[in-house]
Formats: sequence, C-alpha cells, structure tokens
Amino acid sequence: MLPTGPCDGRVIVHGKPTGVNDMAQLVLGIGVSHSPMLNAAAEDWLLFIERDRLRDHLDKDGNPATYEDLLRRAGPDIAGKIQPDVLAARHAAAMANLVKIRATLREAALDALIVVGDDQDELYDQSNTPCILIYRGETIRNVPLNGGAKGPDWSKRLAARYYEDSEPREYPVDAPLAHHLIDWLIDREFDIACANSVEPGKGEGHAFGFVHNRLYEGDAPPVVPIFMNTYFPPNQASPRRCYRLGQAIAEAVEAYPGEARVGILASGGLSHFTVDEVLDGEVMRALRDKDTKALQSLPRNKLNGGSSEIRNWLVAAGALEHLPLTWIDYQPGYRTPAGTGTGLCFASWS
Repeated sequence: MLPTGPCDGRVIVHGKPTGVNDMAQLVLGIGVSHSPMLNAAAEDWLLFIERDRLRDHLDKDGNPATYEDLLRRAGPDIAGKIQPDVLAARHAAAMANLVKIRATLREAALDALIVVGDDQDELYDQSNTPCILIYRGETIRNVPLNGGAKGPDWSKRLAARYYEDSEPREYPVDAPLAHHLIDWLIDREFDIACANSVEPGKGEGHAFGFVHNRLYEGDAPPVVPIFMNTYFPPNQASPRRCYRLGQAIAEAVEAYPGEARVGILASGGLSHFTVDEVLDGEVMRALRDKDTKALQSLPRNKLNGGSSEIRNWLVAAGALEHLPLTWIDYQPGYRTPAGTGTGLCFASWS
C-alpha cells in the first residue's frame, strides 16, 4: 500500500510527518564502561578482592581459572598498580571521563539514543536467551534493587546505583525508531528478537540503568535498547556479525524519515574480570585507525565473561564509520594482586 498524507507533499511514516529530504542523522557515538567500580570511591576498589576471591574467572585466553590461578600467573608489576596513590589517580581520571561524557550527551541534544548493552540474567535467562533483541515498548521500566543484589553490603550499595532509589520508573523509548530498526534489519537478514514489555516486578539491567541513572542522572531522551547476548554460549554473535549489525543500524537511521538527531552508545567493557591491557590496546588502536578488519577478527576466545562486552563496542564501531573518534581514554582498573579488575574505557565519536 502506498503511504498517504496531507496535500502539502508530506507523508506519514510511523506517525511522523516528513518531507522529501527530511531524514534522521546519526550524529554521536559514545563508548563507556559500566563497571560497579565507577559507582565506588577510590578507596573502595580494594574491597573487590572479597568477591574476586570467590567468583569463577577466565584467564586472558578465555580459559577457566580460579583467583589463585590468576594470582600465581600475575606479573610482579601488579602490586605497584594497586597502590593507593595509583588507584586514586585512575579513579579521578575515570570520574572526569564520566563528567565529560555527561556533558557530551547533553550538548548533543539528541532526539533518541540507541543503547547497545548486554543482559546478564536480568530480563532474559537460559529459558530464553536471544542473540539480538530490540526493545520496542513505549517505555522501559527501571526498578529499585530492594535487597535483590547478592554479596556484602558495600557491593549491594554499588549495585543499587544503577537503579531507582525507591519507586519504579518508566523511561521513554522511541518505539517508532525501534520498529523501523526491526523492519530494516529483518529485511537485511538479521534475525531480530523483539519485546514490548518486561515481566511484572522486573526492570532494565545494569547496562541500561547505568545510562539512565549514572550518565543522564534520570533525565534521558527516548532510548532504543538493543540487547546483545555477549555473555552466554552458544549463541553469542561473532565480532564480524556485531560490526555488520552496526553498519546496518547506521543505514537504518540514515533512512529514517524525520529530522531526528540520533546517537548510539556502547555500554560495558573493556576487558574484565581479568584486565588484559594487550587486548584493550588492540581494540583501541583499531577504533582509532578504523581498522575494520582487525575489529571483525578479534579472537572469540578472548570475548567471554566480562570481556564479552567488547562486542557492544563493535556494534557501535560499525555504526560510526562515518564519524571520527574525537577522544578516547583508558584506565586499567586493577583492584587485586591477581590482576583482576576492569579495563575502563571512555570514548566519543562526533
């Protein structure tokens, strides 16, 4: 059926009046770690040893390892990287980067923000783990933890910062843009799952709550949440698939009728829970150089556990081929003598 519209030559697409050359633009890209280390004070980083000693780990090649395994393999330089003055400097730099990202997001005056993040058994679990899911509801809920987090009290306090303080809150979603992305990507042979609501009592996971509550501090434009299964085998997207998904997202945005200013944000990463400065350095080099071959060829064995969130950056990188990387900063967030922590990375394309 041909679209119909008012007699002034405009058509109505997804409920929006448009002109002939009236198309959306992808004007901003953001990459940002969302580690609970960014919810903590510098002096609290060393507290993470309490949990890191107990959790299951992967080594830098993606092989299962215990904390004791990592401790035995850690280089002699790690002790110097967790001295209080070093941690304070890295923490200060990370906090300054968050301030810079907040300012960049607000100055961009976006009409919509596509958020690429992962879900870690928050909304989706082993009974239903979609590889790629686009959320298309009118709103997405963020709910308080209310004691739902595991671990010691200090850890629960850090986790709570992703979520509302007391009452659930519905954040706006750009549902027409979400539908457009779904249609566009399906036509290009991406098998996209979709959802238009969340189960009662549940809310968005930390990758998305970080954007709403830590970056926008509750005052965000409408978002389009894209959930990537980065963590859980066997249906993790390959690096090449992630990058090509980003390319297709950019094409979809540029074909979307209306003068919308759209951004895309990769939430999470880089390496963790074992910090891998070599891997992180290669990712950043490839981002700077727009080395698409290197980004699409990252070894999949290294993209497991927390480091799997690098996939979210690959989606964003594919979408941002047309924009220069204007700045990037990296802080190797070591927090234990075993070299555990997070490769804290912050970047902007505009």
